[in-house]
Amino acid sequence: MAARTEQDEQTGTPVPAQAPAPARRGRGRVAGAVSVFGELLITAGLVLGLFVVYSLWWTNVLADRDADKQGSQVRDHWASGPGALDTKDGIGFLHVPAMKNGEVLVKKGTDSKSLNRGVAGYYTDPIESALPSDRQGNFSLAAHRDGHGAKFHNIDRLKDGDTIVFETKDTWYVYKVYAKLPETSKYNVDVLKPVPKESGRKKPGRYITLTTCTPVYTSEHRYIVWGELERTEKVDARRTPPAELR
Repeated sequence: MAARTEQDEQTGTPVPAQAPAPARRGRGRVAGAVSVFGELLITAGLVLGLFVVYSLWWTNVLADRDADKQGSQVRDHWASGPGALDTKDGIGFLHVPAMKNGEVLVKKGTDSKSLNRGVAGYYTDPIESALPSDRQGNFSLAAHRDGHGAKFHNIDRLKDGDTIVFETKDTWYVYKVYAKLPETSKYNVDVLKPVPKESGRKKPGRYITLTTCTPVYTSEHRYIVWGELERTEKVDARRTPPAELR
């Protein structure tokens, strides 16, 4: 079979026709595929970045707004006069100077729906928490470390001797940190017992336990801080905070 020919445009001399270059076509297809893959990676990166911004920043903004609103409602209730302890709207405010997180409203329950509103919660399960006013027991609390207010983000800054203050309508409860457990299983409920023996205490007392997730940005383990009640102070008409908060 004769080879296909074409004429030279200037001389009219027949010349062999050039076949398409398979290698060039192949390289073009590869380049196109790489370009599309690159665009997909860029898009995925942008989506992931937006998700991170939402999780670690915007949820904090929303939770803080919600928590401020809830806290204002509690203080309004307190200003209205005597009344029974309100475990639904919040029992009081946690103040931990070393964490530099302002006041943290404490409510009943540690489920995600509750904690996502930018508050701390006291345990009702698997071991029921004592309340600060109880004569003995463990006032055990949980809050998020990242996102949704991240109220316990700086829990690792606490050290022995640091102050933890809990404020109720009529009493300031002043605790001192005496032990930490930087990492334990999330299934370790012994840290919540009325006498938290893992903290080194063997006898009933009036304890406080702070719990949150660790390492940062994960929920694989739990970080624990224990404190013991040092004293109480009655709230005066001006709600003057104890010396440790001034």
